[in-house]
Amino acid sequence: MINTNIYNYINVLDKAADAANSRNEILSNNIANVDTPNYKRKDVAFENYLEQALIGPESLDERIADVNTHLSDFGGMTYTDHSTLSYRLDGNNVDMDTESAYLAENQIRYNALVEQIGQEFSRYKTVLSN
Repeated sequence: MINTNIYNYINVLDKAADAANSRNEILSNNIANVDTPNYKRKDVAFENYLEQALIGPESLDERIADVNTHLSDFGGMTYTDHSTLSYRLDGNNVDMDTESAYLAENQIRYNALVEQIGQEFSRYKTVLSN
């Protein structure tokens, strides 16, 4: 994390990318355990927490600055999804098609976040070079 106000957006994007990376690992683990009896799928919740933190009457810059000051409180929370529900007789609740779709969605989200971070640095470079 870079400790200056100019990097508030980058810090928040970086934290979101970290959470997407964690989610990628969890989803890959779910796919790896698709045939493990009694395995329950896991997931990472982050977007909802960030979305709630960004709601408010202030400008987006003020909300991002506020989130940035509490960024260490934000992290992907890993949870077991539908721990009592099972789709199969062996007690496993991992559906390969659903996990693959979540993994593809998450990879697109991660790539978009990394691209946005690159664009932010490119904007700073343009400003500093002129």
